[in-house]
Amino acid sequence: MVSVMCSTISSGTDMKNDGIASANISALHCIDLSCPDIHTSVTLLKQACLDSGFFYVVNHGISQEFMDEVFAQSKKLFDLPLEEKMKLLRNEKHRGYTPSLDEHLDPDNQINGDYKEGYYIGVEIPEDDPESQRPFYGSNVWPTAGTLPGWKETMEKYHQEALEVTKAVSRLIALALDLDVDFFDRPEFLGKPIATLRLLHYEGKLSDPSNGIFGAGAHSDYGLITLLATDDVSGLQICKDKDAEPQIWEYVPPLRGAFVVNLGDMLERWSNGIFRSTLHRVLGNGQERFSIAYFVEPSHDCLVECLPTCQSKVNPLRYPPIKCETYLLQRYKDTHADRNSYK
Repeated sequence: MVSVMCSTISSGTDMKNDGIASANISALHCIDLSCPDIHTSVTLLKQACLDSGFFYVVNHGISQEFMDEVFAQSKKLFDLPLEEKMKLLRNEKHRGYTPSLDEHLDPDNQINGDYKEGYYIGVEIPEDDPESQRPFYGSNVWPTAGTLPGWKETMEKYHQEALEVTKAVSRLIALALDLDVDFFDRPEFLGKPIATLRLLHYEGKLSDPSNGIFGAGAHSDYGLITLLATDDVSGLQICKDKDAEPQIWEYVPPLRGAFVVNLGDMLERWSNGIFRSTLHRVLGNGQERFSIAYFVEPSHDCLVECLPTCQSKVNPLRYPPIKCETYLLQRYKDTHADRNSYK
């Protein structure tokens, strides 16, 4: 594994190659998962969760060589003719291909859907297993080995390795919330998670926010945490205060060898609003862009409710309890096109 060093990425970072003013760059903390000083890591992570809900993770255990292979295989998938990709169209379990404009994350401000195509890969459960009947478990949709040799094996390996990184980050989050270090390792949380790998391809269309054109519309993620690997093309923006008028959007610079990690809605609910699930979007700058998101949610039956360490007279209960499965099904329904519209 190649060691990556980083400090807080500041607004002085040079991104002139993408035509982005340095003043619009967000300053994010960087968490080194190889650091033996857990106290320092927890302190940095907690500050990041309070400030923006976004941070970098480095020295996470996945080699750069393997990450490059995952990106290469992702590109091979998206380079297929559209008619071949449509044979892999997402199924009722949200596995498979999603064409451009399929997802509509910010309908209030978008004139069309997102100008990106994607591919969902979830937890693989054999069809003869009763758990395969759950909404977010089951068989994946795979390209044939003849079309993309080695593709399935690469993605399955990455799915497994990314889950281990997520668990390492979740242990730091648990400590930051004054919980036992293994709190999120329990079966109802990450012991039986809904973990979804999503390959993403932005085709190079230039975004125009004033006219409702976005690579990905403004949204917050649904679950516990998201790991995002990106190529070297900028586009991701965050808004630390969604209620500000006007909203202030800042770019998150790509950092080779690092994951961009952000908190999801369920962690904001669990923490009673102490930790933040931050609004983010993607603007296309005319360049083709690839990214790989890994969304991690707890088990289907997990009841997401305020953690005991996060409620007080000063911070009374903000959110009612909700079952993970119920919340996810509604969010997917709200943001994706009806599959029948492709018939």
